[in-house]
Amino acid sequence: MKERAAHPRPLCSKFHRASELIGRRWTGAIIFVLMESRCRFATLRKEIPDITDRMLSERLFELEHEGIVERTVIPETPVRVEYALTKKGRELAAAVDAIGDWAKKWIEGDPPKAAASKTSARRKSA
Repeated sequence: MKERAAHPRPLCSKFHRASELIGRRWTGAIIFVLMESRCRFATLRKEIPDITDRMLSERLFELEHEGIVERTVIPETPVRVEYALTKKGRELAAAVDAIGDWAKKWIEGDPPKAAASKTSARRKSA
């Protein structure tokens, strides 16, 4: 068994930034859906229950800004916009798979009712 150090190792700033980015609400779900294939906005919206158009737009913009998602405009009538993971985004596959494996093992069923009712109440008041 590994001995614990007398002092915990310092938090790596890159790890912290990555976990804050990927751990933002809805970001994991967006990446998870895009792991399967490139998608249009409406498809992402349909595949991610309860996300609002505004939140999806914000998260896609953030992920595009970080170089994780690419936005492609297809000039036809009507104009079509598709989103896909970049090479940098696809590199998250092992992490996403590991989180999925962990969730299957440790997360039970639906979220607790208190958390679910808070989410529902917020959506109704918005």
